[in-house]
Amino acid sequence: MRFFNSSYCGRFAPSPTGPLHFGSLVAAVGSYLDAKFNRGKWLVRIEDLDWQRTVPGAAKEILYTLEALGMEWDDTVVYQSQRTKIYQDALNELNQLGMIYPCTCSRKEIADSSILGLHGPIYPGTCFKNRLPVNGAHSLRIHTHNHPILFYDILKGEYSQKLNSEVGDFVLRRADGIYAYQLAVVVDDAAQLISHVVRGADLLDSTPRQIFLQQSLGYYTPQYLHLPVVTNALGEKLSKQTHAAPINLSRALMQLFLALEFLGQEPPNEIVDGDIASFWQWAIGNWRVKQIPY
Repeated sequence: MRFFNSSYCGRFAPSPTGPLHFGSLVAAVGSYLDAKFNRGKWLVRIEDLDWQRTVPGAAKEILYTLEALGMEWDDTVVYQSQRTKIYQDALNELNQLGMIYPCTCSRKEIADSSILGLHGPIYPGTCFKNRLPVNGAHSLRIHTHNHPILFYDILKGEYSQKLNSEVGDFVLRRADGIYAYQLAVVVDDAAQLISHVVRGADLLDSTPRQIFLQQSLGYYTPQYLHLPVVTNALGEKLSKQTHAAPINLSRALMQLFLALEFLGQEPPNEIVDGDIASFWQWAIGNWRVKQIPY
């Protein structure tokens, strides 16, 4: 029987756009170790809302890889594609608060009329200012404010963002009807009682948008820990788009060893001569967040 710290619940939420690669393995290992070190639960959520990017069979392959690496999740795997009703319910709630409006702007129109910020084009609020009847395809945006959204990242410290001037009103449902990541992740984290979000630092700038949605919907805000991102020789984030190699399960222990090293955990060399169970026993017992580079 396993005893859990009921105040800690973490998760790993891959997108099934291809097999697990080393960059996603680092995020999985970091979130798993932080949960297990704190005697918490570790859940797996498959973020498969975008059917245009989802690769058939990829979700099953990711789960198989996690199992082969000895990573055990503590509840039923959740698939976002099966949860669209709860995303629509949240959207309806925001709409009742008067925060949602339709947008017919194309990407080109946004690029032509926007200021380029640190995180891409800042939407200028065109459709919020010019409320016109909408008959065709349109996205749904949420109207933001410019009060600083401030949070404390366990690894990186304080982070602040003014949404309206740095990001603009952002999309919650795309013109093709697909619910946006920002909405789905917030609703799912709340529904699954996620207390700690451990993920890659490439999502750091998304966090203020998610906190804004949490506050708007009356949700609890988890604690955040953003891990360093693995890059290739060109300095690009490892991803399916940059042709990252899939995890080689014939060298499972070495892959796990390298992930621990990347996270600054200094595993002993002899650990690769043991087995998966002894690896996790050492890794969980010796997990030190303060050693993670940033």
